[in-house]
Amino acid sequence: MHAFMQRAAEKYGFEPSWPELHRWSITQRGPFWQELLDFAGVRPVKPASRVESGGGMLGTNWFEGMELNFAVHLLRFDDDRVALEAEDELGRRRSITFAELRGLVARCAAGLRRAGVTRGDRVGGYLPNIPEAVIAMLATASLGGVWSSCSPDFGIQGVFDRFGQIAPKVLIAADGYSYNGKPFDSLERVRGIVQRLPSLEKVVIVPFMNSAPDLTGLKHAALWPEFLADSADSADLTFEPVPFDHPLYIMYSSGTTGVPKCIVHGVGGTLLQHMKELMLHTDLCRDDRLFYFTTCGWMMWNWLVSGLGVGATVVLYEGSPSHPSMHHLWELAERVGITVFGTSPKFIAACENAGLKPGREHDLSALRAVLSTASPLTVENFHWVYDNVKRDLQLSSISGGTDIISCFMLGNPMLPVYAGEIQCLGLGMDVRAFDEGGSAVVGQKGELVCCAPFPSQPTGFWNDDHNHKYRQAYFSHFEGVWRHGDFVEITPRGGVIVYGRSDATLNPGGVRIGTAEIYRQVESIEEVVDSVVVGRRTPDADVEICLFVVLREGLKLNEKLISRIKQRIAEGATKRHVPKHIRQVSAVPYTISGKKVEMAVTHMLHGEPVKNRDALANPEALDQYAGVL
Repeated sequence: MHAFMQRAAEKYGFEPSWPELHRWSITQRGPFWQELLDFAGVRPVKPASRVESGGGMLGTNWFEGMELNFAVHLLRFDDDRVALEAEDELGRRRSITFAELRGLVARCAAGLRRAGVTRGDRVGGYLPNIPEAVIAMLATASLGGVWSSCSPDFGIQGVFDRFGQIAPKVLIAADGYSYNGKPFDSLERVRGIVQRLPSLEKVVIVPFMNSAPDLTGLKHAALWPEFLADSADSADLTFEPVPFDHPLYIMYSSGTTGVPKCIVHGVGGTLLQHMKELMLHTDLCRDDRLFYFTTCGWMMWNWLVSGLGVGATVVLYEGSPSHPSMHHLWELAERVGITVFGTSPKFIAACENAGLKPGREHDLSALRAVLSTASPLTVENFHWVYDNVKRDLQLSSISGGTDIISCFMLGNPMLPVYAGEIQCLGLGMDVRAFDEGGSAVVGQKGELVCCAPFPSQPTGFWNDDHNHKYRQAYFSHFEGVWRHGDFVEITPRGGVIVYGRSDATLNPGGVRIGTAEIYRQVESIEEVVDSVVVGRRTPDADVEICLFVVLREGLKLNEKLISRIKQRIAEGATKRHVPKHIRQVSAVPYTISGKKVEMAVTHMLHGEPVKNRDALANPEALDQYAGVL
């Protein structure tokens, strides 16, 4: 970050300070993104005729005339350094060098080419977080194809709701996976998925749980080793040049309120945004080992894999983060020498509840940064990390989303860390907090918006005529301004506090309250393991705050604990934040990517249907909320 700032300040004549660098990056968008392209070493096949043309968030074109290939940049290193360090919960480990990765991608690309995959064709991945997923994605990108993946714990309907909209030509799936030490067979689901996808011309099965999976009943099927072996002698790695905004990934909205939206992300915008966030905001370099606990169905997988473009070692982990114990990922960090450790507030809270002290129990001398996303990181989470993991590291709460396959606000190695705050807004991102009248506010809660175009905006939604759904999703609230759906505060020093999703914001008595404000108080109580807070409509059109808590094993919610919870909320927030109802539950529902599903709980309280339970990691948890009040 500092090197980039000095270079840009000298070249463009601004004071070399963070505020001036960010100001320059949003007021001089064209020079900023061009400078970043050069700094990151992105080498297009054909340069752009101009960086920025058109106008407005829905009419701007980036790097017009440029042709490039995403896989070229991620595979630009060809040496014996480790590219992928992979491990699963069963203890199986693999290391793949950059040179070996290029060879495997070449063979996979040759197999896809034989299967008829050409520019613009979709390839679906129904895979655990294993090297084959990375190899298949890079092979698809090398051909100019479009990659889309789902985690293997999605059911048949959940996969069809996604892949059924994009008509993939090839499906690459594993025979199964393991979670919490329990094996799961995927082949029966794969058979059901294949029957419902007439567009498929090839199915490739990766033997992950069994060495010789039974392919009976699977049309056009081959095993992964055979699929690669057929290309062993004739696999030259070639790259199809595509335009800057050519589709690279199709991602999906959570799908908890209906059929997921298919969000299309372009080659150039994704590459530039990821290089900016990894190289500058995370300070990633070749000597780093980057880890993020994720599945292939969450955008953090795509973000993680882009670490290859910096030449860093990407660490993949497949399975439960707590099997066989909560120490497992910290043991992995010690053994592999992870330098950047990516996780979630849920995992940090679980470690705290389990009494872990990773910094004392493991050698984390290599660790220099902890990243956290999926939900707001509380003040208590910050203190726990610095007290129990390491004193001299950068704790970066980061926030953005599948919508932009990246972040609006994240860390900064040049700035201090303040508990409860995200360090800064992303370079090149004209992010503000708007009040209900559409005016920017500082030091007050408001809607997270972005007021100027940026390259990693979606190129659109799949099969969305005239961008109707796209406009409705982000631009229907404030004219010409991206409304992201987060309730935030931008602090006077430039940090960001996230209070929760706008659609889950509570409005008792007409006062807007972010759910994170309540979580911060409740989950600091020793007896509480987890919680979810929602609003219930009343006959007089007001809202009652309803809090549901998961307690430590063996504990029962009683009046004394209820009183303590209410007192903690009143003292730590305000009396307006105190719930009308507090109930004990056995579990909080989460999406497969680890986000609390507040809206689904709200639907259950009101007797409304939850349209897509397949999007949930634990859909059975919802049933206890029906009629609970």
